[in-house]
Amino acid sequence: MGGELRYEIEQNAYIKLVLHALKHKTSAVNGVLLGRFSGEDTSNPVVEVVDSVPLFHSQIGLLPPLEIALIMIEEYYASQGLSIVGYFHANERFDDFELGNVAKNIGDHINRYFPQAALLLLDNKKLEALAKGKDRNPVMQLYTKDATRSWKLVGSGGGNQLSIKEPSANILLLDYISSEKWQDIADFDNHLDDISKDWLNSELFK
Repeated sequence: MGGELRYEIEQNAYIKLVLHALKHKTSAVNGVLLGRFSGEDTSNPVVEVVDSVPLFHSQIGLLPPLEIALIMIEEYYASQGLSIVGYFHANERFDDFELGNVAKNIGDHINRYFPQAALLLLDNKKLEALAKGKDRNPVMQLYTKDATRSWKLVGSGGGNQLSIKEPSANILLLDYISSEKWQDIADFDNHLDDISKDWLNSELFK
């Protein structure tokens, strides 16, 4: 019998998504997760999220820009042996913890090509509490497809199926928030408006 599937996200991939949401606090934002499935060891199967790409902050449900973005992202990361393994979403309203239809639909699309896909939803309450504590857990809720093919919130009761690879990621995130590093993030919306804007954010952590 195989072990329970876990999801591990690398620090830079994680921070990039949170900073993107903070840059556009009054809008819904989204992004994709890039990584690989390490399922050879069936006793400990892991989806490793190595990188992330911030997608949109306006009209995020529009299909044509999304299709262009996904094609460009897949082509770039394929050469590194990585593929799209999940989706990130932050709702427009601070107190909205519902997984909306746009998130589910894009998640469904990714799930067709990668059945172990993760859908991450920003949890603003956890994000707000970061400054007050020393929580090492991600400020995101993890959704996966269940046997009925519906997106279900993965319980936090000890399973802890989503973790950050580096334990100090939230400390670094707080540093970046206090220095307003989110201003440096560029997403696909920015790139489609001005192609000099780097959607890979290659200089962000330098």
